[in-house]
Amino acid sequence: MNGILVVNKPKGYTSRDIVNIISKKFNTKKVGHTGTLDPLAEGVLVVPIGRALKIAELFIKERK
Repeated sequence: MNGILVVNKPKGYTSRDIVNIISKKFNTKKVGHTGTLDPLAEGVLVVPIGRALKIAELFIKERK
């Protein structure tokens, strides 16, 4: 699978937890995220999957 998911990360989960959950659901190791959210924070987490990881590099290089 290739694409970008926009996830509303709830409190209590790390960004890595979300990546691990998505990785298991879609049975792929090619999953990342474009920014880290504190476990106590709620918010939007952009999660690229597969080939979209290459596009994510562009997001990370840009200013917020």
